[in-house]
Amino acid sequence: MLTNSLLNKGTAFTEAERDALGLRGLLPPRIFPIKEQVQRALNNFRRKPDPLEKYIFLTTLQARNATLFYRLLQEHAEEMIPIIYTPTVGQACLEYGAIFRRPQGLFISARDRGHMEEILRHWPNIDVRMIVVTDGERILGLGDLGALGMGIPVGKLALYTACAGLHPYYTLPICLDVGTDNEKLHADPFYIGINQKRLRGEAYDSFIEEFVTAVQKVFPHAMLQWEDFGNTNAFRMLHKYQERLPSFNDDIQGTAAVALSGLIASLRVTGGNLKSQKILFLGAGEAGTGIGDLYVAAAMEAGLSEAEARRCCWYVDSQGLVVKDRPGKLAHHKAPFAHDHPMVPTLAEAVEKLRPTALIGVSGSTHAFTREIIESMTRINPRPIIFALSNPTSKAECTAEQAYTWSDGKAVFASGSPFPPVVYKGKTHVPGQGNNVYIFPGVGLGALVSEAAQVTNSMFLKAAQRLARLVTEDDLAQGRIYPSLSQIREVSIQIATAVAAEAHATGLARVARPEDIEADVRSRVFEPEYYDYV
Repeated sequence: MLTNSLLNKGTAFTEAERDALGLRGLLPPRIFPIKEQVQRALNNFRRKPDPLEKYIFLTTLQARNATLFYRLLQEHAEEMIPIIYTPTVGQACLEYGAIFRRPQGLFISARDRGHMEEILRHWPNIDVRMIVVTDGERILGLGDLGALGMGIPVGKLALYTACAGLHPYYTLPICLDVGTDNEKLHADPFYIGINQKRLRGEAYDSFIEEFVTAVQKVFPHAMLQWEDFGNTNAFRMLHKYQERLPSFNDDIQGTAAVALSGLIASLRVTGGNLKSQKILFLGAGEAGTGIGDLYVAAAMEAGLSEAEARRCCWYVDSQGLVVKDRPGKLAHHKAPFAHDHPMVPTLAEAVEKLRPTALIGVSGSTHAFTREIIESMTRINPRPIIFALSNPTSKAECTAEQAYTWSDGKAVFASGSPFPPVVYKGKTHVPGQGNNVYIFPGVGLGALVSEAAQVTNSMFLKAAQRLARLVTEDDLAQGRIYPSLSQIREVSIQIATAVAAEAHATGLARVARPEDIEADVRSRVFEPEYYDYV
């Protein structure tokens, strides 16, 4: 009982439980209910000197007493989420080998080919419903971290429980260690992954195929979330498997939904509408084109043709503006957004030529939104929309302070990682955090409750629209275009309800439609309370 984190209550075991379970003498005599345990844990958390030490404290608590861990997260979401997820999880991944304490998921390496089904059966919980899996090739904006990327699935699944109430018993983090092309890791004698170049081509594809087949056999009710795969594989894996088993890519679809929601909410400030936007993206990878695709779906729903909607989205990548006659072959995910236009080499020139209403950064290019660019956006627009969405904080295209200061306080700003409030000319601006945590826990819960056969783009569109409606006038008055993270449990329940309703409406639900979908969702959520064992 004391070593199983899902059952352990620590000093909260009652006198009767200590006698019945043989715990007498194994615990100090005073009994502390969970409320007092939370306060002690919070005090210890706040004594830690830096974010990484706080992260280590929380992961250790999670491994010891999961109920207390999730209660702490739920009651102090705004303080804890930046530690277990962005931005601190980026530093935690960089040092994952050094801070490794005990396993929190499964590592499946290239050496395990032919044995994946057996390895999945090593997991002690037999009814896994939600798997988050990475191959570590594109961890946040930090690049190829190989096996060190395990911190991402662990953190994502902690948020599934803390934010959406998915019972931790049903979750499984997996790292597919197919090698790394990071030479620094090859030279690191303490690197925890296999020391070889990444699998590519047919060898990689057959590895993924064996993995998916094994998941379907061992965990037939599981949903799969693809996380932080490189651009080369992310789109291919999503398109290949999304109809074969319930699965989605959070970097493509989750990022798209949270960004689209921010755009919709921003229009309540700027006074525009979806059909009249011109969006300029810095970065044309999975996040950027994912946002574009979902924007196209929303704009078409609002009355535009597909061609008209795509013409609203423009991209600048490392080679300049993405246009049709640019030399070289365009990647397949960029081609639908390549328009007829003269080549423009830089972002600053693209802003002047295109005169966008919104500027969205998903490039991982630190400080790419210069003063010149933000001042140009402000000259073009009375209220420019500036989203610096790259994670972690060190990769943000600009800071909140820069956005507000250089725009003379006029920017409608959001970032991927949190920034503190900014006081400019006597007014306090509270920046919105366009974090996927607003989307993926609710989407996953809604798909699981409805037992959806697929997770579709229409579900992410409904999630984005529902999230935007949850932004209050008070939020907007403060400059925030997303709800407070203190409301994340209710936000996730509302999104789960919208997703489940869409699953039933499109015939993808594999259970009967309940009379009250929201009540059904609420009845399924896990509350971090101790059970009475006696």
